[in-house]
Amino acid sequence: MLYRDMGRACFVLGRLDDARRLGDRAFEASSDLRGVLAGALQLLGDIAAHPDRFDAERGEAHYRQALALAEPRGMRPLIAHCHRGLGKLYWRTGKRQEAQEHLTTATSMYREMDMRFWLEQAEAELGPS
Repeated sequence: MLYRDMGRACFVLGRLDDARRLGDRAFEASSDLRGVLAGALQLLGDIAAHPDRFDAERGEAHYRQALALAEPRGMRPLIAHCHRGLGKLYWRTGKRQEAQEHLTTATSMYREMDMRFWLEQAEAELGPS
């Protein structure tokens, strides 16, 4: 988890090379811990979806793998973050309907979990109702 958390901090600080390196280490170190692995995959999805490292195919694969691990474990915040990530990724690639569906799912989940900060972020990405 430490690699994932440090990778997330580097991502937030814009240190994408460090974030990727730590995300890869988190992935490798957590192969037996499916919940931690899901978080590492979500981080790698975020890095691949970043405008400076944009790789739609890789980002989508990471988010989908993270969802496959997180959903049966009920990891609702991570699930919502993956839907938000997929929504942003699809919006950027011109897949507006898919983007709308994922951002709507993320928004609903954030609202249900009372995650106000993330709800505001997803609502802004979803656009005016």
